[in-house]
Amino acid sequence: MTIEIENEYGNQDALPFDWDALLRKVVLGAMDFEPCPYEAEVSILLTDNEEIHRINREFRGIDRPTDVLSFPMIQYEEPGDFDHCEDPDQDCFNPETGELVLGDIVISVDKVLEQAEAYGHTAERELAFLAAHSMFHLFGYDHMEEDERRVMEDRQKALLEQLGITR
Repeated sequence: MTIEIENEYGNQDALPFDWDALLRKVVLGAMDFEPCPYEAEVSILLTDNEEIHRINREFRGIDRPTDVLSFPMIQYEEPGDFDHCEDPDQDCFNPETGELVLGDIVISVDKVLEQAEAYGHTAERELAFLAAHSMFHLFGYDHMEEDERRVMEDRQKALLEQLGITR
C-alpha cells in the first residue's frame, strides 16, 4: 500500500497531533472496511483555503473553497465493486508498482479547523472524517441522491466507529 501525504499548509503546527499517522490509519482502515482486494495507491494533499479554492474552480468550476476534494481514478459500475479493475480496457494499476491507483484527496486544513470548532469536536476527528468521506468517493460512493447519501454516511460512521474515532 502506497499512501503519499504532502502537507503544504503554511503553519505546520496548526494540527497539534500526528496527522500523518491519523491519515494512514483512516486510509488503511477504509481499505479493510470496503474491502479492497488489491494493494493500492492513494495521494493526499493538505493545503489551505486559497489553494483548494483554486483547485475547486479549475477542476469543478465551483468558485469557492471547500473542505475536501476527491479525484477517483476508477470508474465503478457499482460502488466498491472492484471486479472490473483487471479488465484490460481499464487502466487501473500503476505499471511500475502493480498497485491499484485509487486516486487523490485534497483537504483544506483551514476548513478542518473551522469545521471542528463549528461542530464542537476536535480537529483530529474532523480530519479523520474528511479523509474517510473522500476514501468512499475513491471507492465510487456518492451523495447526490438521498439513498446514496444515506449509504455513504452510514459507511463513514461505521468506519470511524471501527477506528475508535468518534465525536
